[in-house]
Amino acid sequence: MKYVNQVKFATFATVILVIAMAFAPSSASATTGTANFAVSATVTNTCTISAAALSFGAYTGAAAVTGTSNITVNCTNLALYSVALSTGAGTYTTRTMANGTATLGYNLYTTTGDTTVWGDGTGSTASVAGTGTGSNQTLTVYGKIPTGETSLSGTYSDTITATITY
Repeated sequence: MKYVNQVKFATFATVILVIAMAFAPSSASATTGTANFAVSATVTNTCTISAAALSFGAYTGAAAVTGTSNITVNCTNLALYSVALSTGAGTYTTRTMANGTATLGYNLYTTTGDTTVWGDGTGSTASVAGTGTGSNQTLTVYGKIPTGETSLSGTYSDTITATITY
């Protein structure tokens, strides 16, 4: 029985020791280290441009005919850009659509008032400038065939190139 009491006491002492260790302040502490690292990115200015066809429809020469087209620009937010239009087959003074050797004069403008020819900024032409938003922006091209153009009947066409500089 003495042996049983000793085992009970040893078991009891062990339980007390385990409980005491669980609530005792720990003298061991964890050591940590830190490291810093740089994070960077470079945002480059980029732009895309697309243009829709401009159709004047029927023209008789008795009255001026107007039409519009849209140029869609998408540039990086706050990127400055400028859109120029080529002369096509003519000059900035008079752009020219052709049907074989027959021609029909017209021009393209930056506003509805037909006062500023949309070109490349040379002579009396202007390009159209803007600031990117990161979303599509629409620029309207205003076209006009003046009264009194004398041309043969048929379908006339020209190709204009829109160029964005950013």
